[in-house]
Amino acid sequence: MKEPADDATGAPSDGATASPDDPAGQTDAEDDDALEPDPFEEARRGVGAGAAAVVSAALGIVALTGAWTGRVAAERETLIGQIQTSGGGSAAQQISEIYGDAWHTTALVNGLFAVLALLVGVFVLVRPAFGTPSERPQPTWIRAVALAGVALGAIGVLISAGMYFDLILSLPTAGAPAGG
Repeated sequence: MKEPADDATGAPSDGATASPDDPAGQTDAEDDDALEPDPFEEARRGVGAGAAAVVSAALGIVALTGAWTGRVAAERETLIGQIQTSGGGSAAQQISEIYGDAWHTTALVNGLFAVLALLVGVFVLVRPAFGTPSERPQPTWIRAVALAGVALGAIGVLISAGMYFDLILSLPTAGAPAGG
């Protein structure tokens, strides 16, 4: 069944009149809808930056507390050290191969997480300076969480560097047994 058409083009009429200035046939009701703000625009604005800020803070926390990957890498280094010193070796060599390499590997992996936290956090903070300028600044919570990620990442880098270069705790040394 065909609906009746009101104009010469055969297009069905929905009760709205087309604007004489609009050759595409956009109606006045559609113009009013275009002027109303999108209720979800505020929720969508900054979702990517907010997610990146949270990732930065999470990476900073992982850098400080240690990652599962760092633990696995350290255990691997311990096993390699045990294999290398199984045929013998001095106490200093065993300490270095079994414990030192694992300690440095843990510091290296945690340092990588800290550097990632720093990079992502700094990216979130400087991102508004590039691209199309916005009439509204980045929400405060995004800047705060990104800044927390940068701070945690910086602390993680310092701790990891101290661990890697044995500034925080040095490896035990093989000395003469005490007593006697």
